[in-house]
Amino acid sequence: MDRKILEVKNLTMKFGNFTAVNSISFSASRGEVFGIVGPNGAGKTTTIKILTTLLPPTAGSASIADMDVVKYSSKVRRMIGYVPQLLSADGNLTGYENLLIFAKLYDIPSKELKGRIEESLHFMGLSNSADKLVKSYSGGMIRRLEIAQAVLHKPVLLFLDEPTVGLDPVARESVWEYVRSLARNGTTVIMTTHYMEEADAMCGRVAIMNRGNIAASGSPVELKASIGEPEASLNKVFEFYAGNKLESEDKNGNFKDVARTRRVARRLG
Repeated sequence: MDRKILEVKNLTMKFGNFTAVNSISFSASRGEVFGIVGPNGAGKTTTIKILTTLLPPTAGSASIADMDVVKYSSKVRRMIGYVPQLLSADGNLTGYENLLIFAKLYDIPSKELKGRIEESLHFMGLSNSADKLVKSYSGGMIRRLEIAQAVLHKPVLLFLDEPTVGLDPVARESVWEYVRSLARNGTTVIMTTHYMEEADAMCGRVAIMNRGNIAASGSPVELKASIGEPEASLNKVFEFYAGNKLESEDKNGNFKDVARTRRVARRLG
């Protein structure tokens, strides 16, 4: 049985004379955590926008569960979850209220609403904060709530665009654990990041992007071995293939801090 859930072939996106994504190809299987890594401006977010049907490609194709993301965009949207860089939770609502809105957007039957929301809150470790305003949440709690929103309808494929940007190491590890749990339960996860340690810890396979191209791809172990240094860090692998160094920044904060950090990341990436 073919377990492939995502197939990308020669995907290209041009904005005028600028090529943001340059004929890239890759695939992902069910239950896999696949990472797209690279610096801000590498083309990661543009790729995710195409795969989530938000942006039609200039050339090439992408399919999810054998359905073309352009031709069958409506059906594809019902099969996927998406957590963007920009804040997607409303700070003036409680965690429960945020999930209730998303449940209705996903057309979850009324008789299943309460149970589905409580299940998501429990799974993401937010049950005790369900009735608190989101603007009182920490950065890690906000990210977990946003992931809970995106998986309410039980998607086969979840897209996470820079899922831990602005989080401190403890909050980041918390998000990692919940993402691993989703994958263990069969959800395929496609995540972008510019944190190499995140890709190393989280992803079964990684595609290194730079200037719109995939410079190399494979498991972290394979990528390290490919440069003749099995004990190397993925940062060193990235420098080898892309000639760039990546900067890592650890932050945390309140709702306003998180919103500001993500706006900056979005503008740059």
